[in-house]
Amino acid sequence: MNPPKTDARRHHDPQVRGFASDNYAGAHPEVLAALALANGGHQVAYGEDDYTENLQRIIRSHFGATAEAFPVFNGTGANVVALQAVTDRWGAVICAESAHINVDEGGAPERMGGLKLLTVPTPDGKLTPELIDRQAWGWEDEHRAMPQVVSITQSTELGTLYTPEEIRAICEHAHAHGMKVHLDGSRIANAAASLDVPMRTFTNAVGVDILSLGGTKNGAVFGEAVVVLNQDAVRQMKHLRKMSMQLASKMRFVSVQLEALLAKDLWLRNARHANEMAQRLAEGVRAVHGVEILYPVQANGVFAKLPHDVSERLQKRFRFYFWDEGAGVVRWMCSFDTTEDDVDTFVAALKEEMAR
Repeated sequence: MNPPKTDARRHHDPQVRGFASDNYAGAHPEVLAALALANGGHQVAYGEDDYTENLQRIIRSHFGATAEAFPVFNGTGANVVALQAVTDRWGAVICAESAHINVDEGGAPERMGGLKLLTVPTPDGKLTPELIDRQAWGWEDEHRAMPQVVSITQSTELGTLYTPEEIRAICEHAHAHGMKVHLDGSRIANAAASLDVPMRTFTNAVGVDILSLGGTKNGAVFGEAVVVLNQDAVRQMKHLRKMSMQLASKMRFVSVQLEALLAKDLWLRNARHANEMAQRLAEGVRAVHGVEILYPVQANGVFAKLPHDVSERLQKRFRFYFWDEGAGVVRWMCSFDTTEDDVDTFVAALKEEMAR
């Protein structure tokens, strides 16, 4: 059968590659095929469809029999909905200073969720019980927002990973203080691939109460999910999702993408490949005199320090972002469709610019 005709035109060069973000990548072909499979006919709206029902079975296979998924549009929405579900109006969230909810969500948790973020500087993007204690106090002080949640990111915004034991220690410490634990898992697949363990090993198995499950950075067109792991920890998720403008009417098209990723091993294949390309990139960069890799490369990101003028020239050839422009720190991200040739071409260009 010939594909349907369309008046749409391609407006970009599909050969152009960069290292700016795993969000820049397109959708995985298997995800696009799943979207086409879910199309046609009528399905009940707002999550009462067959695809969302089947997604629940898949989520339970990854996170246990009591897990429940609430598909949403995007990662910021997932975080805001999840954090609202585990806080009171007077509640606060302890997080790393570098956390996405603090740095890159436009104040959404505070503006839209009404939450106070209590941030802690960290050397590597990771919280510890000791660091949490810098903000875990004053529960009965009416002049201070009450710490009710600890939010961690796996893998972190600096490309580092928590071990399952480190997350267990955080959960035990938080729970001992009556706090809950949220995990921002926009790159949870990359973490599981690098640690070579199931996702449950560092989530529900060690005490995480609720998580934001990423799809977009791992090959979806759009769509994430809030996954409730501890049913006793949350309240009125359905109402919060709707109030936060994250309830998709045609939810089958979000759910089927997550199904395509999670039903078998596409999520893991995509993440492993992205991680492997980051390792290849790091190995190439380490051989370039004058470039310093700042953090362990444990997922799909490489953070490096190099001369500012070199970065600016290189940006004219490849898209990537400064992480701390004043300090000359840049971030290079790999995705499921990054190729060995992409990496090698970039490293060669870096060497050329450094030699100028």
